[in-house]
Amino acid sequence: MRVFASVAEEGGFAAASRKLDLSPAAVTRAVVALEEQLGARLLQRTTRNVRFTDAGRQYYENVRAILTSIAEANEAVAESNATPRGTLSITAPVMFGRMFVMPSVIDYMQRYPQVKLIAHLVDRVTNLVDEGMDVAIRIGHLPDSGLRAIKVGHVRRVLCASPGYLDKFGSPEHPAELAQHSIISSSHVSPQTEWRFNAEKEALLVRLDPRLTVTSNDAALSAAVSGLGIARLLSYQVWSEVEKGSLRLILEAYEEEPWPVHVVHREDKLGSSKVRSFIDNIVDSLRSHTKLNPK
Repeated sequence: MRVFASVAEEGGFAAASRKLDLSPAAVTRAVVALEEQLGARLLQRTTRNVRFTDAGRQYYENVRAILTSIAEANEAVAESNATPRGTLSITAPVMFGRMFVMPSVIDYMQRYPQVKLIAHLVDRVTNLVDEGMDVAIRIGHLPDSGLRAIKVGHVRRVLCASPGYLDKFGSPEHPAELAQHSIISSSHVSPQTEWRFNAEKEALLVRLDPRLTVTSNDAALSAAVSGLGIARLLSYQVWSEVEKGSLRLILEAYEEEPWPVHVVHREDKLGSSKVRSFIDNIVDSLRSHTKLNPK
């Protein structure tokens, strides 16, 4: 196939023999043997040039694709054995990135000192293709896309308040009672003043008028700990304060289904070693966290 492709691309047997460092006779024998094996004439020879037959033209297109795949496979094997190097760009939500992703990033960079890494920690969904990201950690249900996703755990949307606030104003027993309370809204978690719940396996929508609206989950958490009111955040954001007793969870029986956490990427099985090795590292790290994968 390589000899035939070279004859076609170089426009003749003599030029192909020079390119391949083979004798003209060896090139001719290879093409004749291929035609005999296929039972079809691939090239029309004249004293001046070599031209495709109809069958030869179609066969060349297929051969070119096959040879390209072989070259890519060979390069992938070489790459897989190479030490990860170069620049890697990842993205994750701010608090999740600080708490869960950065420890894995530091471990990865200490293992592979030839990799430079840019971590975009932002509370918005980044477009991997348009913004040049290699890997993203996404929280929530994913839309259909051409991206590859690996599930690494899940988190809950929880309501919480300080013990002092609940002792003073009481703990609501039903989502409808939230309208009587001071509400702290974080726009990155709840962009509208409507909170959804599950009530006896049916969706329940509660419209609220927040007393405080912030654009930072850290700020909402701080306000809740200070006793300002009830906040809705993600379980990983509040677990430390809950364990310390600074916050209490409420209305747990009405929570929505947990949100999945995925590692999302664009790479295929022939991807670069720096991306594949980082994905392996972050997947193992996130799956090992009991707060994302409770037993």
